[in-house]
Amino acid sequence: MAKGKLIIVSAPSGAGKTSLVAALVTDDDSLCVSVSHTTRPKRPKEEDGVNYHFTDEQTFLNMLQDGDFLESAEVYGHHYGTSQKWVNEQLEKGQDVVLEIDWQGAAQVRNLYPESCYIFILPPSLETLTERLRHRAQDDEAIIAKRMEEARTVLQHVCEADYMVVNDEFDTALADIRAILRAQGLTVTAQQFNLAELLTSLTRD
Repeated sequence: MAKGKLIIVSAPSGAGKTSLVAALVTDDDSLCVSVSHTTRPKRPKEEDGVNYHFTDEQTFLNMLQDGDFLESAEVYGHHYGTSQKWVNEQLEKGQDVVLEIDWQGAAQVRNLYPESCYIFILPPSLETLTERLRHRAQDDEAIIAKRMEEARTVLQHVCEADYMVVNDEFDTALADIRAILRAQGLTVTAQQFNLAELLTSLTRD
């Protein structure tokens, strides 16, 4: 069985990465999303174990000290981390795993998995990003202003990714991501395993 692929998706807050990833995995049984641990409060309609594993700060710090996280980061004053054991188990089963993480976590994962596919989601403009944050109705203006300030910092790291996708029109952005993953499955490295029998027959004397 071929080992699964690791796919990293990053974006500034409000760019739509969560909605895109949710749509992506809905139509593809070979994909699963890693559910991160976080110390941030649960938002309306979020479910523990589905959107995040919500935990208190001391528990998170204990897990961090024990080396339980593949990557971890502090974003907007809250801690986030990805279970290393869970991710490795899925990859060994041949499952492709999507990590919806920030640029700091992406850099950590890339050090461990340089072959991972890193996709960065861009908003069509800063004005659109601001409006999307307001439309979510989850933060007051002071928090939105802080998120926009940090978004500019996040966007400075876009060139660390392998691919950029602009989320202007949702269906187009989703199709772009699917095209990237399709191409990843057609690389020589991937196909050498998938087409091993065919390659042998074609090259046999």
